[in-house]
Amino acid sequence: MSGRILAIDQGTTSTRAMIFDANAVPLASAQTEFPQHFPRSGWVEHDPEDIWNSTMQTVRDAMARAGASAADIAAIGVANQRETAVVWERKSGRAIHNAIVWQDRRTADLCEKLRRDGAEKIIAEKTGLLPDPYFSATKFCRILDEIPGARARAEKGELCCGTVDAFLLSRLTGGRVFATDATNASRTMLCDIRTGEWDDELLKLLRVPRAALPEIRNCADDFGACDAELFGGGIKIAAMIGDQQAAAAGQGCFSPGMFKATYGTGCFALLNTGEKLAASQSGMLSTIALQLDGARTYALEGSIFIAGAAVQWLRDGLGMIGGAAETEALAREADENQRVIFVPAFTGLGAPHWDSDARGAMFGLTRGTGPREFARAALDAVCFQTADLVGAMESDFGGRMQSMRVDGGMVANNYFAGRLADVLGRTADRPVVLETTALGAAYLAGMRSGLYPGLDGFGEMWKLDCRFESSMPESEREKILSLWRDAVERTKGGAFGG
Repeated sequence: MSGRILAIDQGTTSTRAMIFDANAVPLASAQTEFPQHFPRSGWVEHDPEDIWNSTMQTVRDAMARAGASAADIAAIGVANQRETAVVWERKSGRAIHNAIVWQDRRTADLCEKLRRDGAEKIIAEKTGLLPDPYFSATKFCRILDEIPGARARAEKGELCCGTVDAFLLSRLTGGRVFATDATNASRTMLCDIRTGEWDDELLKLLRVPRAALPEIRNCADDFGACDAELFGGGIKIAAMIGDQQAAAAGQGCFSPGMFKATYGTGCFALLNTGEKLAASQSGMLSTIALQLDGARTYALEGSIFIAGAAVQWLRDGLGMIGGAAETEALAREADENQRVIFVPAFTGLGAPHWDSDARGAMFGLTRGTGPREFARAALDAVCFQTADLVGAMESDFGGRMQSMRVDGGMVANNYFAGRLADVLGRTADRPVVLETTALGAAYLAGMRSGLYPGLDGFGEMWKLDCRFESSMPESEREKILSLWRDAVERTKGGAFGG
């Protein structure tokens, strides 16, 4: 039997492909960035062809680097940026509009109307979500309304409305399979997460035709096989899962109380609540963490819209740094006497604030403020936002989380990981394999293929790279968090013309 697994990790700013061996050890990887499009303030789009082409390029590069042919690969696992919405022609596979990215805020007015009309309660009860532009349903609706004839075509089943996983699957299989998994479906605002199925009341409310939606399957399931001409042979697709749930799987967070935070473009934290669907009273989201053989595990989730994107802004927007790695040394050299607080609400504030009108602001600037202080403020802002999430999650969960496991590109920065432990007042565990999203997708595909063990066995395979302990005095922690909370309040409600 083939002893390698291919993971496709299709993210917000880049696509990564990784090859893992029979022990879930990475053998080779490739990554390709693709363009971001910002048609208006608060709008973010991707060209779906850029997503597809970057996927093809990275898979072929990773296979070449691993010296692997299609015959060497037992299965493919796909993880993806979740709420990003794509509408494409079922027959041709071509999108009729750019993908509207999860960060995009153009449907804020529609979400506000849903709240005014009293729909917030039913949406929260059925989906665990809030009426917010973050989620896919209002994006689908917007595209179907804007493109002439699109709504009628969707109702006939000629168009497909799906998240990136469903789009990639359709293209990988030459249009033969149109499906998604339960975790991605749970992020659309159209799925009843108690049943794991599309909900007719929600479909009517959000005006999304059932005929245009994919079949919902388990995270590890039979998703068909890719066309042989793509990679030199047909390879079965055995897993699909949203990127944050994939990271939780890659971190071995299978027990209630286990917590992971992934730091990429944004930060996404999940707290496993087991078979219990915990309804949040603190602005968190309830979501499906995993579905296997029809059995669902749930989680509380908090989302930070801007994490690594704040560092990208220092690089691309301000030209202060040449690369993200520079921020570690700069932050360590920052003037300790300057209390610079950065609220990176470029596209509003996510959990637990949920203010789409908030805009970014920097507080405490002096003539002595420079790149060092900006770098520290950008990294600190991610730590402060994480503290907001953890406090709200533990309130909903009714207890302290068992463990805190962190991953993603940002935690390679030792300053950031240590600062995170200090600001939260607890340990932060960084794994050996930082690319836990790809690892989680690979694990599920390998488990489905019989190459990897069950959940307990995989949890035992998790390996610690470094544990960061908190050393900050409680008085200092409370002081800086108080400054943060004050700064956040000053940015809310369109105070800066958002």
